[in-house]
Amino acid sequence: MRSWLERGSIVDAAWVDNGPGWIGVLLGSAAEVLAIRPREIRRSLGVVGAHEAGSKFAYEVRAFYSSGGVTVEDPVTGSLNASVAQWLIASGRHVPPYLASQGSVIGHAGVVRVSTDGSGGVWIGGTTVTRVSGTIEI
Repeated sequence: MRSWLERGSIVDAAWVDNGPGWIGVLLGSAAEVLAIRPREIRRSLGVVGAHEAGSKFAYEVRAFYSSGGVTVEDPVTGSLNASVAQWLIASGRHVPPYLASQGSVIGHAGVVRVSTDGSGGVWIGGTTVTRVSGTIEI
């Protein structure tokens, strides 16, 4: 099991940004993405790898960021999935629609639907659960 990213396992890397910016790293497979055990990071990092042919999912995605000096993994990240989709589409690696899996390593079963509209805009969807709601009076 890998403790972190090794240079030789990186297929490609890019700054992916649709508002929040991420260092995007493409690994050779979903299994490599799932094997990562993060340590301290200083920038938001998104890691993606393709699932094997025949899988319900095209990609495995993991999102890491730093909070108070501690590396945190986000269970499902719309902004990262949108940025990664734009990168994968622009580089000719994938054509939507597709499903991405995220969060399984930390006990979540996130399913992200990626599609495009007629003008090439990327759309991210999935099922959500409201954890907190409220109002603010000014």
